Amino acid sequence: MVNVDVEFCGTCGHINNFNDMKEVVLERVPEAKVSGREGRQGSFEVEVNKIQIYSKLKTMAFPDFDEVADIVEDVANGGKVRQAIRQQPISCCIQ
Repeated sequence: MVNVDVEFCGTCGHINNFNDMKEVVLERVPEAKVSGREGRQGSFEVEVNKIQIYSKLKTMAFPDFDEVADIVEDVANGGKVRQAIRQQPISCCIQ
């Protein structure tokens, strides 16, 4: 069993990103347990089996959801948890 836990910013509307990522992961690994909870402002912190694989607080961008699904699939098949490197374009701008 692979556990994916995501801390996301509720006031930023990141629940929608969480639901999108959850859908991508579960399409590839239906037996994965994907849970999310509201947390710190601006957060989108992804853990696989209690090991952080991605931090939006550090990168200012969302992870590439396909890469997260790749990692979950690898772990489900006996592989080791690894860091997610790819990210989505940063869509934030300062005026």
